[in-house]
Amino acid sequence: MRAIKSIDEAKTLEGEEVGLSDWVVIDQHRIDEFAEATGDYQWIHVDTERAAKEMPNGKTIAHGYLTLSLIPALTENFLEIENLARAINFGANKVRFYTPVFEGARVRARATVLQARRRAGALMLTSEVRIEVEDERKPACVAEILGMYFFDE
Repeated sequence: MRAIKSIDEAKTLEGEEVGLSDWVVIDQHRIDEFAEATGDYQWIHVDTERAAKEMPNGKTIAHGYLTLSLIPALTENFLEIENLARAINFGANKVRFYTPVFEGARVRARATVLQARRRAGALMLTSEVRIEVEDERKPACVAEILGMYFFDE
């Protein structure tokens, strides 16, 4: 874990990979819970019997937004912001889904700092986060994520 004490220190991380998470299994229970939370019950996600007949690998696939929603949890230990008063998810500039995440697959996050700037008295950190799927050449998701970090001064 890298520690940051200031915006100037964060700027030194531009272009650097700052973390690689552990693998996390995407099981049917997690997929079903996401469907319940979002109301997205498309059969490719939740109908295991139909998926066994009609989907490649005979498995359901995770929602793209489920994959995206894992980013905060998977990347939470990549940087330690010292004297942090609060952190805010500021959004994403770009999100792409390249490879499906089949039920039972393992995924992990890899992050690189793209830009660190002062904005509204806070650190605006722009990072590229790749959600990798074990044994797949292409990532499941690549997202340019924005976070604002307010220092307790």
